[in-house]
Amino acid sequence: MRAPVGFAMVLIVAAAGFHAFSPRTAVTPPAIATPVGNMQLTSVQQTSAGLVVAGELGHILLSTDQGQSWQPAQRSVNRQALITRLSFASADEGLALGHEGWILRTRDGGRTWTEVNFDASNGEPLMNAARLPSGDWLVVGAFGRVLRSTDGGDSWAEEVIDGLTDWHLNTIVSSADAGKWLIVGEAGTLLRSLDGARSWEVVEPFYNGSLYGALHLGGSTWVSYGMRGHVFHSEDDGATWQEARLPAPISVYSHALTADGTLLLVGQGGLVLASTDQGRNFSVNYRIPQGNLTDIALLPDGQAVMTSDEGLEIRQLTASTPAPGSNLNLSKTESGES
Repeated sequence: MRAPVGFAMVLIVAAAGFHAFSPRTAVTPPAIATPVGNMQLTSVQQTSAGLVVAGELGHILLSTDQGQSWQPAQRSVNRQALITRLSFASADEGLALGHEGWILRTRDGGRTWTEVNFDASNGEPLMNAARLPSGDWLVVGAFGRVLRSTDGGDSWAEEVIDGLTDWHLNTIVSSADAGKWLIVGEAGTLLRSLDGARSWEVVEPFYNGSLYGALHLGGSTWVSYGMRGHVFHSEDDGATWQEARLPAPISVYSHALTADGTLLLVGQGGLVLASTDQGRNFSVNYRIPQGNLTDIALLPDGQAVMTSDEGLEIRQLTASTPAPGSNLNLSKTESGES
């Protein structure tokens, strides 16, 4: 039986009401002691405005002091829908995606947000987005839903990709040059494009569980990850996949790459995993006291900012290149409350 799509499916799997964008001077609220340490947070991004996090009840928060204090971002409308993911195409331009087909757009690094899509009556959760080489935005979500915007995110229309079923789609991701792309989702769903997302090929399933994310590691090497400790790496641009070795059967929800190429995965049980061999083997490097880690962003000074279903953790990486099987020795700094 298919599980209902709720917050768990947001991590494990994610039109009427358009509002015209009109330029105006944003009023910046004062920095406040927002209790981010107790919030259900799903996503974090480093932008031109600072750190941006989002999650429960439609909250989007901004920090200009690397997480010491937080203020609510300005939104054109306030709703109670969960925001599942922040997706930025540049330091300024990004989307916030949520339940009920909710999409908000920012062009100033997350200081202000304009609602561009919402459907309370028939809106499946949206899970991830990317801007294509054509300049179009593509959004993927629950039950195989795909939306395209050809006008910078102002309006959206349903997109049909041949071979897709109604399985949940969780992530769309590209190579650094945006020439190669993957879409991953439920029941081992994986599509790849080798022509800048102009056409898609359905890859024969190599795993029957959910894939939650993927990333390109250069050349023809990719890593995908999902449920219960299932992480895979590919050396042929996603045509075939081999399973990696993990120390614990945890579900993995997000990733980051350190400056020296160490791959970090975060997920269930508050675990941080690391690989120094391009995703073939992983070691346990840290565990937060409680909660499941939902996203991670690395700051220029080496701090790891991690969202969870029980708040926010900010840790300092004190070892830039861990030896295989060793710990990263993460020392706690501020948790984001002030």
